[in-house]
Amino acid sequence: MTPETTKHYNGKSSLGMNSETTKQYGGKPPLRAMPPIERFTPLTPHVAISPTVSVVVPAMNEAENLPHVFATLPHWIDEIVLVDGNSTDETVAVARRLRPNIRVITQTGKGKGNALAAGFAACTGDIIVMIDADGSTDGHEIIQFVGALVTGADFVKGSRYATGGGSDDLTFNRKFGNKVLTALVNRIYGTRYSDLCYGYNAFWARHLAVLNPDCDGFEVETLLNIRAAKAGLRVQEVPSHERCRIHGQSNLHAVRDGIRVLKTIIREWRTGPAPATPQPAASAPTADQGAA
Repeated sequence: MTPETTKHYNGKSSLGMNSETTKQYGGKPPLRAMPPIERFTPLTPHVAISPTVSVVVPAMNEAENLPHVFATLPHWIDEIVLVDGNSTDETVAVARRLRPNIRVITQTGKGKGNALAAGFAACTGDIIVMIDADGSTDGHEIIQFVGALVTGADFVKGSRYATGGGSDDLTFNRKFGNKVLTALVNRIYGTRYSDLCYGYNAFWARHLAVLNPDCDGFEVETLLNIRAAKAGLRVQEVPSHERCRIHGQSNLHAVRDGIRVLKTIIREWRTGPAPATPQPAASAPTADQGAA
């Protein structure tokens, strides 16, 4: 943080802690006081946040890709949770060599959804970010997801179709299926998603109970998007560029996994709406989300 910013917060000029701001809140104090300066993590020379950030990386036989993936992760991330799907290569050894303080969870079930559920449960951060271990998602983009969360969003989803996004890896079948399934979810839930089946998402850990990923496969991405909408969470899309897998073969099968996604949409529709989660006051200052 710059000296000007430090002076600004030490002086409490916009924290709601003086008499003028107390009057603004009808005689009541704001939601919470600004955390101490030491609690903030600089993201850029002009932006800092107080929430801690955990990144979940599900991986199975991704030893060759992890050096590329970890090289893109910002230095200010507080925690990396690698969920190992019982790899037969050096995935775990490479991860620990690259990041000695990494948390490694061994997956007990199978599939991406199961791996993410295990990783989410192990996270200690205020914000949880999910990325892929094959090099297709760029860790440099995490700042966009975190920025959207600390300025008011509950759940942030990457979109390859938003302005500034794109993909080097979308086949015709994947693109067509995603478009149809996205339109179906938008029709059912009144959402305006542009990209349903993409695995780059972030959310506040406090919403994990309503998101509750209880599926096994790649349909987990759709499930999270649907449950965020059903729970009335504030969802924001940010542009993201999907790259091709660097090494190895993808476990994704467009037709098989597309059918699983469709079944998930139907199942969630039949279960009805989820109870809405309590939301912070709309008028709460950005400081209440821990942004500076």
